[in-house]
Amino acid sequence: MTPFTDATSESPDFDCLVFIGRFQPPHLGHLAVIHEALKRARQVIVMVGSAWQARSLRNPWRFEERRAMLRSAFDTDDNERLAIVPLLDALYNNDVWVRDVQRKVRDIASPLEARLPRIGLIGANRGQSSYYLTLFPQWESVSVPLVEGISASQIRERLFHSSPSAGDYLSTGASHDLPPGVVDTLCDFCAGYDYRQLIEEQVLLDQYRSAWAQAPYPPIFVTVNAVVVQSGHVLLVRRTAAPGKGLYALPGGFINPHERLLDACLRELRERVRLKVPEPVLKGSLRGQRLFDEPHRSWRGRTLAEAFYFALRPEQQLPRLKPVQGGDHARWVALADLDPESLFEDHFFIIQDFLGLPADFGSS
Repeated sequence: MTPFTDATSESPDFDCLVFIGRFQPPHLGHLAVIHEALKRARQVIVMVGSAWQARSLRNPWRFEERRAMLRSAFDTDDNERLAIVPLLDALYNNDVWVRDVQRKVRDIASPLEARLPRIGLIGANRGQSSYYLTLFPQWESVSVPLVEGISASQIRERLFHSSPSAGDYLSTGASHDLPPGVVDTLCDFCAGYDYRQLIEEQVLLDQYRSAWAQAPYPPIFVTVNAVVVQSGHVLLVRRTAAPGKGLYALPGGFINPHERLLDACLRELRERVRLKVPEPVLKGSLRGQRLFDEPHRSWRGRTLAEAFYFALRPEQQLPRLKPVQGGDHARWVALADLDPESLFEDHFFIIQDFLGLPADFGSS
């Protein structure tokens, strides 16, 4: 790993500096890094992570919205030197994610004058949240001092706890952490349907936390999910209530106290989606089992998911699904039609991990 360069010291210009973040939302700390990058490099590539994911309290704004907020903070000349591109997470495969970053940077920072460009990775070194700085030893690393007192997670927390007075928060406290263009965008956002739906999820989350407030230790939940695939289709359910109302999810749920994990998964398929496949056939179709434990994967808090991959024998007809009254709506979805923005929590990444789906979605 190339040692970090102090961004305040004199050094030759970079051809390109890369800044990776989620920008949920873009704040003055992010802008400080980008302004320093613009001083040090001919071109700056801002890679916006968690692109093409469903809205959630952790990821409220889509890539296009975050790109517009970032663009609003810079003048025309600076924007001409800024490339702002989306980056899909690969929660359970760092190699896929690193390859995606490398490929995007390679395509943008093309060789100049028959030589390789000098590329650097710039960021505020802040521990685990900047772990990616260690994943690209081929690039020089530029460290920028962290702007103290600004946190995107605290901004989101205040924003979703300030309803119905979000406008008051944005016109007062937020102005110290956010550029004016971002404040204006968030004011418009807080007047719309998506904000109201996230507020509903925040209320549920607060109730959930309150129910566990007296526990002697932070709770850790265990769930199961089923990845059932046949003839190029995967079995999904459409959620009818918050959190994730309207999103697709893998069939699954919490395990019962005296139940083995596979038995819990089979029970969920039998009770929640009424999958018309005999249990012995399902067991014979089991091709994989894996634990998914990304710390932020669930809105509930620390939630572990044991997922089971069933590859059913190809048939002319997909197995029938019997609707469950008052429950989520199950359907078969073609793998080609899977859209990360329409899938709940990390369920796209679970499917991706078992099936090896590509990480390329959308366009920059």
